[in-house]
Amino acid sequence: MTAQLEDTFGRRVTYLRISVTDRCDFRCVYCMAENMQFLPKRELLTLEELDRVSTAFVRRGVRKLRITGGEPLVRRNIMSLFRNLSRHLKSGALDELTLTTNGSQLAKYATELADCGVKRVNVSLDTLDADNFRTITRWGRLDQVMQGIDAAKAAGLKVKINMVALKDANEDEIVPMMRFCHENGHDLTLIETMPLGEIEADRTDQYLPLSEVRRRLAEEFTLTPLMDRTGGPARYMRVEETGGRIGFITPLTHNFCESCNRVRLTCTGTLFLCLGQDHAVDLREPMRQSEGDEALDRAIDHGMLIKPKGHDFVIERRNARPAVARHMSTTGG
Repeated sequence: MTAQLEDTFGRRVTYLRISVTDRCDFRCVYCMAENMQFLPKRELLTLEELDRVSTAFVRRGVRKLRITGGEPLVRRNIMSLFRNLSRHLKSGALDELTLTTNGSQLAKYATELADCGVKRVNVSLDTLDADNFRTITRWGRLDQVMQGIDAAKAAGLKVKINMVALKDANEDEIVPMMRFCHENGHDLTLIETMPLGEIEADRTDQYLPLSEVRRRLAEEFTLTPLMDRTGGPARYMRVEETGGRIGFITPLTHNFCESCNRVRLTCTGTLFLCLGQDHAVDLREPMRQSEGDEALDRAIDHGMLIKPKGHDFVIERRNARPAVARHMSTTGG
């Protein structure tokens, strides 16, 4: 049996995030430049290759697969990948198959996702105001996303809303978003903007520390810390007045590296060992060298050896350049 995945700091890697495309039908101001240069399609892993490398990780002890992008549901024939990967759920080798989406295509795919064994989805939604939604996403339509959320709920999918907290852009909408989520049975996770990739905006103007958000919330609500974890970096609290959960992902004010159990595969086959570092190994070439997985396993093992202890995110005026040059859509969040 091939060895389970463990890095040099003794952390077991049980969670693989897979970016199936760098393309997206939105252009969120904190994530992308408006005029993005996307990868040529010939550079992408095929859906069959994405299945093969995912299966190699499952064989090595990964228990959770998250499909991401860009926007994963804009990739042509993407549901064939979900259908194929669902066999690992049926065999018991995989605990969870899920995805992060902007919600634009959920109305079309929610029922099929549920049929593939997907139990929950993360939907990125930063505002409930249609005009502000258009401002933040540049190209998006709020009504389309809301229809997707409704379709996901109707299909039996558990929905978690991810909201990036943006200074002056949506900070006054956090409480209304929390109330909306909890009234509809959704968890809400707040996320600090991350210094990934060159964008037109100045991230020092966008950055809103969640320590400040939490302080403000605590003035109005009773927040009870929870031990709940979903395999990711969020730290959860129960809002006693609403009965719902709110999570905080704080890569800047309080990093979550000590418990990191995840790695990220890009749509070109590059395995990034940390969201905020450039440590990476190529899996595409070893995978294509032979029909067997020996070379692929060796490359994955090398990745475990170079996985860093943590990231070095910082946002400040004198260090305005991004921590890494690649955009979030390239790495897959």
